[in-house]
Amino acid sequence: MRSRESPPGGRKGVWMFTAFLIKYAEIGVKGRNRYIFEDALVQQIKYAVRRCEGEFKVTRTQGRIYVEAVSGFDFDEIVDNLKTVFGISGICPVVYVRDEGFEKLGEEIIRYVGEVYPETDKSFKVNARRARKNYPLTSMEINSGIGSILLDAYPAMKVDVHKPDILLNIEIREKIYIYSETIPGPGGMPVGTGGKAMLLLSGGIDSPVAGYMIAKRGVKIDAVYFHAPPYTSERAKQKVVDLARIISRYTGPVYLHVINFTDIQLYIYDKCPHEELTIIMRRYMMRIAERIAKETECLGLITGESIGQVASQTMHSLAATNEVCTMPVYRPLIGFDKMEIVDISEKINTYETSIQPFEDCCTIFVAKHPVTKPNLNIIRRHEENLQEKIEEMVDTAVRTAELIIVHQ
Repeated sequence: MRSRESPPGGRKGVWMFTAFLIKYAEIGVKGRNRYIFEDALVQQIKYAVRRCEGEFKVTRTQGRIYVEAVSGFDFDEIVDNLKTVFGISGICPVVYVRDEGFEKLGEEIIRYVGEVYPETDKSFKVNARRARKNYPLTSMEINSGIGSILLDAYPAMKVDVHKPDILLNIEIREKIYIYSETIPGPGGMPVGTGGKAMLLLSGGIDSPVAGYMIAKRGVKIDAVYFHAPPYTSERAKQKVVDLARIISRYTGPVYLHVINFTDIQLYIYDKCPHEELTIIMRRYMMRIAERIAKETECLGLITGESIGQVASQTMHSLAATNEVCTMPVYRPLIGFDKMEIVDISEKINTYETSIQPFEDCCTIFVAKHPVTKPNLNIIRRHEENLQEKIEEMVDTAVRTAELIIVHQ
């Protein structure tokens, strides 16, 4: 663990930082409801920093959120975890300075610039904000005074108010805060502010990315996985649990409902035309997912489907699966090509797990020549072949579902 008191092994000046200022974007335009989103963001930040070594205090004050280190901490670890919190647009490493007069402030800023920017042949701009109005100098006077102090201390530096190499921010509040770097966050909205939805999670590349993208809009994610033993192994199931664990870094704990789908698949295989297997099985997956979603107070379903990617994802096929649902089905990847989806999966670290060679239940039962333009009337007529047992089998599958609570 690299403490804030010990010199860093790589990044310059890291040891100086005692806290982080958290910036947000969309939340700032929420008007009178903004406090709801800020409170949710604070809770998600607290969840993220619990994964880190050290002790942290998260506070919200006057439109600012701060993460303050109470004990020693690892700079890279805390930043990496804050980057998983939806709602954060920027992470600013901050130095606190006591208000002991303007001369002392100037000394601290000289020290700050020297530690963080050893190569001082850079341009800079001072950007002071005086939230505490009883401070004896105005913002413009602070800008001018600190600028002069820096030019005297580092003659190689120069002022550039348009495109400076260093934007030195000084905030005058109860304490004085100095920061000059904004590390990009993931953006979006805090998880939990957009309701809850049920993700159909398979072991593939697409569905974890779909869950990530919907969670980025503030939606809490539950998940359902269709398992088909002995045709799918326990390693295939563990792969899905591992994927849920990876996305839980962003979404918070994932309630994963594991459905034993074997008997239903074999029954459909026995009673229905094989070219329609994928569509009919998919329709029953959607029915079961919706039942669990309603029981767990979800407001919609999430899938990783993309138009035309496979036979079950043509416009005709998507219409056929949609037809059995009464709640909304969200498909955030609908217009993406495969490489775009792969790029996101690599960014969120699900790709290497997704490509592990353990088959899921869909690939095991796929037909050699699946229908790509299913006729709804024909599909309904063939589903009548299942009437004798299918409802009882669906009830059993829902009743015997295994619940796994997955989190980092």
